[in-house]
Amino acid sequence: MMAVTVNRTVLSVLFIPLPFVIAILLFLRFVALLRQHEVGNRPFLVLIGLCIVQSIAVGLRWGYDVTAVRFVLPVLAGALPPLVLASFQSLIHRDRANIRWLNIAPPFVVLALLLLAPSVIDGALVVIFVGYAMILLRLAHAGPDGLEEARLDDAVSAHKALLIAAGALCVSACFDIAVLLAFEWSRGENVPMLVSNANLLGLLLVGLTATVAARARAPSLPSEETEEDAAIAERDRDVLERVDRLLSEQKLFRDDNLTLARLARRANVPARQISGAINRLAGKNVSQYINDFRINEACRLLRETDMPVTTAMLESGFQTKSNFNREFRRVTAQSPAIWRTENRPAMP
Repeated sequence: MMAVTVNRTVLSVLFIPLPFVIAILLFLRFVALLRQHEVGNRPFLVLIGLCIVQSIAVGLRWGYDVTAVRFVLPVLAGALPPLVLASFQSLIHRDRANIRWLNIAPPFVVLALLLLAPSVIDGALVVIFVGYAMILLRLAHAGPDGLEEARLDDAVSAHKALLIAAGALCVSACFDIAVLLAFEWSRGENVPMLVSNANLLGLLLVGLTATVAARARAPSLPSEETEEDAAIAERDRDVLERVDRLLSEQKLFRDDNLTLARLARRANVPARQISGAINRLAGKNVSQYINDFRINEACRLLRETDMPVTTAMLESGFQTKSNFNREFRRVTAQSPAIWRTENRPAMP
């Protein structure tokens, strides 16, 4: 009797629901895709990640009878078709793929139904899955050439993956209908088996097709510069040249009361244009940009003269020692005293 009990305990511990196996397989695909380090794969990575989470949730619900998961499963299911669509949209030119509301609405609709009318969730999920399958088939109607952002060598495979993904959504919808009928005819006795099979066919197909399609995604190229962008860049360069002349030739940085407004008046350029030009071209804010000139002057004074550090600080335009030391370390990674010791010319 004790041996039988032990054997049952071992079997219960070793039991791994089928959805967990699917989750493991998809996770291996996820890791392999992640190692490619391509930004264009991110939509497909999110899709495979959702399939993994949904597989684990189904395994917990029907394999280990964790009933609390039943509130999460409908929302996860509602998010799957939009993610499939969003993923394949990344292979289509933006002008044809700009239907963003379709990518965010279903999970919120399902969540609202979960709170207000839970009895109609299953029917709503069937409509969502079939509806998105039809949208995918419509996208696939243009053929492999319709996937403009896919590599030419992989466009055919990506198109087949698109068709299979649409079929997988239809299969999932059919299993949802079968689950509804199982509750009506057999009081849900066959539901665990149906849900596991649906998870096996639906999520595995979606995950594998996402992997195939992701490999077809070409790396993103820098966007082409428009005439407006070129005009802004030219204006930024002109503004920065004016500012640099004021700072280097007229030593305006030495003014310890210098403000952006005062600099704008001297340069005869709006303050916003100065700030934008410095941010875009130098990658700094105005204060850091001005302080770079001040630190360069302080370094010159420390290297070429014997004046005290405090005097060099004031002569270069700084008012407070704390700000001077902080900015000096930002630029040189050293304190003023140490920098002077290491950079003073050797005495003859």
